[in-house]
Amino acid sequence: MHTRKVRKNMSDDFLKKRFADLANQSDRTARFTFTDFLTEGEYAEFCTLSSHLTAVGCTVFGGYEDAERVMIRFGSEEYLGYSEAFPIQCVHISPLQEKFGENLSHRDILGAVMHLGIERSSVGDIVVCGKNAYVFCKSELTEYICRELIRIRHTTVRCTITETLPDTAEPKREERSIQVASERIDGVIAKVFHISRGTCAELFRTGKVFVDGMLMENHSRLLKGGEKISVRGYGKFLYVEISGQTRKGNLIAHVEVFV
Repeated sequence: MHTRKVRKNMSDDFLKKRFADLANQSDRTARFTFTDFLTEGEYAEFCTLSSHLTAVGCTVFGGYEDAERVMIRFGSEEYLGYSEAFPIQCVHISPLQEKFGENLSHRDILGAVMHLGIERSSVGDIVVCGKNAYVFCKSELTEYICRELIRIRHTTVRCTITETLPDTAEPKREERSIQVASERIDGVIAKVFHISRGTCAELFRTGKVFVDGMLMENHSRLLKGGEKISVRGYGKFLYVEISGQTRKGNLIAHVEVFV
């Protein structure tokens, strides 16, 4: 346990140094700089450091709205005097023959992409839609993926570069109303994912709960409308508002669960 903690601290320190180096480089060269795709945990580390970075500004994007894995672009049009797009493109993967195509999983597609020798940090979200998938990755890799990725499991596939994620592939949200004693985050999470308070406490203890991309360790914090909560291993939801109260005094909370 102690060894894992030491390794984590070393990894966190390296990541923070990398953020600082990219921000300073943007300031020094008057050019935009970009991170790789970040996990939620890595983005949380950035949030703890962002206020101490040079004032070049930054923007966060993952290729589409509500992306889980994102890049950070250091620099701003106001500060640098010009604009530059994120080096992100989307590869559409579809079966060469629809009727023979398998329903491939996220793991199948990620495994096939990484089998090409591509690092995980160069690949963002993978959105699976039936027999089709959309892979967000660094722009410099899209032509290589389109040329080399021709088969996933038993399915021969075609890869093309697409500009946007189609509406049919956009992550869907399911509206739900739950009854809670208060707006405490642990109670809301327990109700949304149908887990016990003990299980919920373990999620906080092991650093698996994020609010708007930032690691949340305070299990008694009260939620605010519009906050997005992500729980590793369970999913994510948008906390909307309290819409009423039951006769027994419980609150009726409105949430939108990503499905």
